[in-house]
Amino acid sequence: MERSSALDRVGSVLDAVDDGLLPVPVREVWVYGDVALGLDPVDRLDVYVTKDLLLGNDAETDTDFESTHGVKGVGGTVSAAWAEANPDLIRTNGSGYAAPEKCLAAHLLPADEPVHLEVCNAPFEDNVRQRLKGALARDAYEEILDPRGVCLYAEGRRSESALEKLRGGELAFPTLPESLSMLGVDEETAREAAEAVAEYRASQSGRSVRGDVV
Repeated sequence: MERSSALDRVGSVLDAVDDGLLPVPVREVWVYGDVALGLDPVDRLDVYVTKDLLLGNDAETDTDFESTHGVKGVGGTVSAAWAEANPDLIRTNGSGYAAPEKCLAAHLLPADEPVHLEVCNAPFEDNVRQRLKGALARDAYEEILDPRGVCLYAEGRRSESALEKLRGGELAFPTLPESLSMLGVDEETAREAAEAVAEYRASQSGRSVRGDVV
């Protein structure tokens, strides 16, 4: 994607979050990777969303949607109001339950753009550390979440200044090995891990979504 197009897409994500009618409440929106680093073009746009708890469980709505759409969990895992307004955007997991991360991707992103959406219940910075710890323990370096991120929305407010800095290429970040070293990874492992992350990213294409629970 051209950088300007990638940032326009980020702006549309923030607009949708501001609108408020979402499958689940959103507490944070970050971008990381290529777009945060100022690259142009952007190979893939990486967006991180911290979802909040969906309060309440409407069992009657769940039953209604299961009978009409074959989908479980509406009113529990995703908002009933959102599902009623956007039945065509409901997405499920392998068990037939409405999947919050897939529903968010369908709502926030077009299907034909190279965008990766990470959805987690934990803040970005907390998840960076958790993912790093797990990846190092399993030698699964490709699972590392690039820590070089920019927060664009938090606690009900969007940061126009952060978005403008992204547009102006005003933000500076260290290399990925340096960033991993700052998180306590030894130099050799940090270099190997960064190479694994780069190889994994190069193998990905199109839109993708990953749901995570910490």
